[in-house]
Amino acid sequence: MNTITPSLSNPDRAGLKFSTSDIPPRERYDWLRELICREYANVEITSPMHADLSQDLTIYPWGNLQLSTIQSSAISLERVAKEPYLNSQDAYFAVMLVSGDYLLEQNGREVLLQPGDMTVYDATRPHRIHCPGEFSKLILSIPRPVLRDRIAEIDRCTALRIPGAQGIGSVASNFLHASAIHAEHLQAHEFSCISDHALDLLALAISSVRPAKFHLSRSQAVSLNNIKTFIEQNLRDADLCTGLIARNTGFSVRYINHLFEDEGTSLMRYIWKRRLENCRKDMLSPVYRGHRLSDIAFRWGFNDTSHFSRAFKRQFGCSPREFRQQNTAGS
Repeated sequence: MNTITPSLSNPDRAGLKFSTSDIPPRERYDWLRELICREYANVEITSPMHADLSQDLTIYPWGNLQLSTIQSSAISLERVAKEPYLNSQDAYFAVMLVSGDYLLEQNGREVLLQPGDMTVYDATRPHRIHCPGEFSKLILSIPRPVLRDRIAEIDRCTALRIPGAQGIGSVASNFLHASAIHAEHLQAHEFSCISDHALDLLALAISSVRPAKFHLSRSQAVSLNNIKTFIEQNLRDADLCTGLIARNTGFSVRYINHLFEDEGTSLMRYIWKRRLENCRKDMLSPVYRGHRLSDIAFRWGFNDTSHFSRAFKRQFGCSPREFRQQNTAGS
């Protein structure tokens, strides 16, 4: 069988291109299954036109996300329960349909997308995807902790249709599509910076279709989202603390801590993580290229540069200075 080898479309963007066009028709099924299982999820694939199976796929690393563009002939994919998967694939996939038809089944729900629509599913859980004809789509791969930090009870939001014709769904869909179209024409730092905006828009779009009933009570889910909204609006305040949040949201300190414990973190760990993510984003932005690292840290609520440096290294594996040098070399 032919070995899967990527080709770089743009060395600066590291877009990995894969295509069945150079694979003999009789080998395409096994080749494509190996590719999908390696890059996305361990699934079985079938095609009503087995001999004519074709697919072109490009993968762009995008900050801590991954953006893929896919053009394909008719195909069905199914992930069954209890199959093993790679730790690196512990992710949610947001799908935006560009053309054709797309049917997703997961968690007892079924969603049929039209061009422009989006949906989200858990790549590690059983699911079935059916595309009866030629289609093209975008896939945004999001690490599980990243999306869970943004949306309470995200598992209740899978296999729901996010309309792409109007409202926030349209804004998010068009932003994702434009990002894919221009990926190879953007500078590396520009492309990296907009990944956070894509995630923010997607989170808003998912929230717009979220059902009223949760495993958490609705009041808990609403409370958690209200608290996170207040945090986002006040991240720059160095005095942001549990007491301040409690006074301004009307919840007790104990209740707030309980909500974050249910998400496997604490309130202050969540705040520091969000501040660090915003510092990282500013350090990648050309707008702040001439700004001192201490100025960026202070702007996002840090009041001790040593603490900022230690926290940044724990979160991202290198010091702020090393991170900036690595991401500005040659620019």
